[in-house]
Amino acid sequence: MSVQEILVINGPNLNLLGQRQPEIYGYDTLASIEEKCSTLAKELGVSVRFGQSNHEGAIIDMIHEARTKSAALIINAGAYTHTSVAIHDALKTFEGYIIELHISNPHAREEFRHTSWISSVADAVMAGAGAYGYELATRLAAEKIKAA
Repeated sequence: MSVQEILVINGPNLNLLGQRQPEIYGYDTLASIEEKCSTLAKELGVSVRFGQSNHEGAIIDMIHEARTKSAALIINAGAYTHTSVAIHDALKTFEGYIIELHISNPHAREEFRHTSWISSVADAVMAGAGAYGYELATRLAAEKIKAA
């Protein structure tokens, strides 16, 4: 695929990063994470585009759009990770590289967070690295795009 774009999709409540439960999610904002990833992507010779929605259908629309515009997809679906068969099904239509991302480690939290509808369709899962996980995922996605 000649497309060199990575789409980063963020689900519900991630617009409140830096404010909501900083003891779990840290103090970085989504805007600061996007800025760091954009700088890194440029250094790696790819582009990155961020999207965020608190609405399941809007996230599905982003995935559908990525089918023709993006070579890789990083998704932090938030709570939808544990509940959305619809997002799972949409991700199955994406032919590029998929990384499931979590700021915290869901397996070290409440039991309901131990189940992911995304993991089975993702090429990689990254969890527990805090906001830095976005940079790690960007680096991995760029490497996979360049190797394709």
